[in-house]
Amino acid sequence: MTETPSLTLFNSLTRKLEPFEPVHPGEARVYTCGPTVYNYPHIGNMRAYVFADVLGRALSHKGYKLTHVINITDVGHLTDDADAGEDKMEKMARSQAQSIWDIAAHYTQAYWADIAALNICQPAQWSIATHYVPQMIAFAEKIAPAHCYELESGLYFDVSTVSDYGRLARAVTEEGEGRIEAVAGKRNAADFAIWRKTPAGETRQMEWDSPWGRGAPGWHLECSVMSGDLLGFPFDIHTGGIDHREIHHPNEIAQNQAFCCTNGLDVPANSGARFWMHNNFLVERSGKMSKSSGEFLRLQLLVDKGYHPLGYRMMCLQAHYRSELEFSWEGLAAALVRLKRMIMAVERLSEVEAGEAAHPKLAPMLETFEKAVGDDLNTAVALTALEDVLAAKKVDPAIKRAVVERMDAVLGLDLFGTRRADLRLRPRTAEISEAEIEEVLARRKQARADKDFAASDALRDELAQKGVEVMDGDPLGWEWKLG
Repeated sequence: MTETPSLTLFNSLTRKLEPFEPVHPGEARVYTCGPTVYNYPHIGNMRAYVFADVLGRALSHKGYKLTHVINITDVGHLTDDADAGEDKMEKMARSQAQSIWDIAAHYTQAYWADIAALNICQPAQWSIATHYVPQMIAFAEKIAPAHCYELESGLYFDVSTVSDYGRLARAVTEEGEGRIEAVAGKRNAADFAIWRKTPAGETRQMEWDSPWGRGAPGWHLECSVMSGDLLGFPFDIHTGGIDHREIHHPNEIAQNQAFCCTNGLDVPANSGARFWMHNNFLVERSGKMSKSSGEFLRLQLLVDKGYHPLGYRMMCLQAHYRSELEFSWEGLAAALVRLKRMIMAVERLSEVEAGEAAHPKLAPMLETFEKAVGDDLNTAVALTALEDVLAAKKVDPAIKRAVVERMDAVLGLDLFGTRRADLRLRPRTAEISEAEIEEVLARRKQARADKDFAASDALRDELAQKGVEVMDGDPLGWEWKLG
């Protein structure tokens, strides 16, 4: 076995690659900003959790005891991420004429289903925002005297009271804060709500008593409270999508500085976390990434069109997490074909028990893989190393299986738990059942065996008219796909 190399990660706070050195020896404590459960997550949202999953798997692979927390936002997040507009949960509850609690429960379950479908590991803790409201009030009470002021609409954080506000986003002027809501009486354009009072004469479905009046916590407050409560300040890594880097995470950092009484951000741990890590956007040119677009791109839509969720996971792994990833149906299909080839190769190893993961021929490939994982989670290179192992000749299958299992434990493609047939999903709009397809294929196979090629071609054309493409060259038996 080659020696496991170190892990180097890109820190958004310092804008540098840095070696991972845990705050607590032998441990890795990670917090990931989770979804606001007012609607189904789109596949761009889910890229953040594939990234965080690979990070967690890599930390475990490197020998750290992982504690990963993902929050569920069921209160406080406004329709504008920049601290403006209506509460997303309240708005959806009104539009659906349902209880806000029912809305939260339904979309939380939908999110968890997507997590499972993408083979994302369960975190050590799902932290639900509404379970932590008393702790949020206590947190706000501690920081309010030195860092907050009260207006008619609520309690606001004065960003001028902490050092280096906005360094994570590289915000240097108030013009850079143009997305922030203009509120009469705010001392600084970037000041943000810690507690939002319920307006006089109104009642929210979710509201609590506080020293600043009845109302609800601000969105930014919950992550500071839950990460600190569950992981302790400072913890190792805070992750999220790159959109959080501009406002949400700088506001979290400001709260953490206030609560911990820390100074400037030349010392990254003063931010509350040693590393801040962000995945880049998934780009989709048709505009269907927006949840306001109707049939937006959620994971179930991919399934309805016949694409297995692990094909999307493969698509994410093919790009570096800090690079923009452009979505296309052609790209998804190509990723699914790549995954299918891997699973076909793995099926040849399924009958053997894993042995020692050591072989002279595989050592360079394993070294390449380890270096790629250690180099800021370079999954694109790691995938190529895995394919090289699968293609290697004259290697004991037990040894090869052990190496593949080791690699897949990081990449999370579930190669040994997924069969090739599992990847072949029937589109929801298909007019022919899988059983009917298999029956026609059996007749066609017999026609070819009888050298009745006219009948064989006729059956192929019959399937083609119903959107079924037959791939005769499949060496493991006839494969087909629905167009």
